[in-house]
Amino acid sequence: MIDLIVTPFLDFAFMRRALLGCIAISIGATPIGVFLMLRRMSLTGDAMAHAILPGAAVGFLVSGLSLGAMTIGGLVAGMAVALLSGLVTRVTALKEDASMAAFYLISLAAGVLIVSVRGSSVDLLHVLFGTVLALNDDALILLCSITTLTWFALAVLFRPLVLECADPNFLRSVSRLSAITHFTFLALVVLNLVAGFQALGTLMSVGLMILPAASARFWAQGIAGMIGVAILVAVASSLTGLLLSYHAALPSGPAIILVAGAIYAASVVLGRQGSLIARYLPRPHLQN
Repeated sequence: MIDLIVTPFLDFAFMRRALLGCIAISIGATPIGVFLMLRRMSLTGDAMAHAILPGAAVGFLVSGLSLGAMTIGGLVAGMAVALLSGLVTRVTALKEDASMAAFYLISLAAGVLIVSVRGSSVDLLHVLFGTVLALNDDALILLCSITTLTWFALAVLFRPLVLECADPNFLRSVSRLSAITHFTFLALVVLNLVAGFQALGTLMSVGLMILPAASARFWAQGIAGMIGVAILVAVASSLTGLLLSYHAALPSGPAIILVAGAIYAASVVLGRQGSLIARYLPRPHLQN
């Protein structure tokens, strides 16, 4: 049993690189997913994941499968969509979710069109689903750097972020940090989606951000506890998914996300906080 788990990572460098990359994404992206969930913005993460597609596609057309070009393109596109959707929300009557959905649909269509017209079906699959088993040194450095930057930013803005989750109107009334916190948080979402895009593609990167966070909600109450549980779930999903892809010849990205989905489904039923069992099974009364 131990050999089945350890041998793939001892024998193959690409498996070790894939695991390290997934661990970096798990540590950096899942805390962002917890705050997205608490702010009722989980679908915003999905929208932003698709928003980076046209920028990454343009970078691909300019330089091929270049890490730098696709990363810069994805960052520019993601930041542009975040700023434009926020601007439309502030100057018109359109709500933020509708504005984000509109820009996300436009970005997704534009990105797929660019890659389809100028590239091949293999190129499109690479952009949409990633190549976690092909991570190189530059990609790992980028992933670890984004994770480090994310934790530094969260350490600085942790209290405003928590307060904005609880009562954004109160934070807006007592502090000038409300707008800074909001846009910095959106920037962190984009950064971590770009990091996840390198390994899991635009369609899968948000999965490792949201599913572990949703699972953690059923096992912990405090934000720190949810972040800790979410990271453990994401790392376990990455390890199990990579092993399934190796032993069963499955696509690695979808395998990782499906394992995270299975853990989420189990948490919905068996979790300690608000799960089906916790809410509907009778509990023994306390006895003196």
